[in-house]
Amino acid sequence: MSEMKNTAIVTAVHRDRYELSIGSEITYGRLKTAAFYNSEEIAMFPTVGDRVEVLQNADGDSTILKVMERRSVFMRLNATQGLPDQAMAANFDYVFITMSLNKDFHPSKLERYLTVAWQSGGTPVILLTKSDLMEDRGQILAQVSALAPGVDVYCVSSYTGEGFWQLEKYFTEGHTIVLLGSSGVGKSSFVNVVMGAEQMQTAGIRESDAQGRHTTTYKQMFCIPEQILLPDRCVIKGGGRIIDTPGMRKLIMGEGAEGAERTFEDIEELVLQCRFSDCRHQTEPGCAVKRALADQTLDERRWKTYLSLQKEEAYARERQRILTRKMERARKRR
Repeated sequence: MSEMKNTAIVTAVHRDRYELSIGSEITYGRLKTAAFYNSEEIAMFPTVGDRVEVLQNADGDSTILKVMERRSVFMRLNATQGLPDQAMAANFDYVFITMSLNKDFHPSKLERYLTVAWQSGGTPVILLTKSDLMEDRGQILAQVSALAPGVDVYCVSSYTGEGFWQLEKYFTEGHTIVLLGSSGVGKSSFVNVVMGAEQMQTAGIRESDAQGRHTTTYKQMFCIPEQILLPDRCVIKGGGRIIDTPGMRKLIMGEGAEGAERTFEDIEELVLQCRFSDCRHQTEPGCAVKRALADQTLDERRWKTYLSLQKEEAYARERQRILTRKMERARKRR
């Protein structure tokens, strides 16, 4: 058996088996049990986009030895209580927040996605998909611009090719894009246009509520071709990689506060104007937040979303603290 150490990129996850890219070669690997399940530290399990150190096996599956440091990551709550949260995608540069123009758009959902995107370490870009289904987009575009100042916003249609030419600057060699959004908003259709082939299965619109239907069931990375042929027969420049993900219902806030500071900059500034530094914004005198809510310069819906995400962030910190203590106790028992 011929084995050698190498670095690979995880391009797909299939239960306990991983698709790996080593240079131009696609191979498969499995975790080294001792490195991930018997570690004294909280192990980082691989996800799509991860760079991993592998013991490459020319005659079969390679062995994944460790996950290398990430520059960006999305996390999801682990369904098994007491286990670390699950990484959904890693090492991306741009987060394409995809929301459908027909029925998916909701301000609070956009604020959540923006917060998580900023917190992940990637740069958010907003894609309002299925633009062919809505002619009058002015009201939604105004809402989005107000909620996401400084963030690029594009209306796109995977059916007509509208808006894709504006995305050329993101399709760059060495850069990775991850798609973030609910099930059925058109992420897989977007990937199919970019890749020029039916890479991902798609489903039509439900007649009952005009919603898209869930199709992606696992995470996968694709290399974007150098040229992209759009549905209207126009050709644009391609390059880089793109990650499609399932609709993430349990996408969670991390421990850092940067995401909220970027998404809710107006509220963060109000908090600093309160008379007391430990103001709870309830009955304290001189509360700038209460004053803004009273004169309606701060939208109550937006304030409630901010509070909800603050609670999630605190919960994430507590979960991490408990997990760390659990690992420390396990080490002492050895």
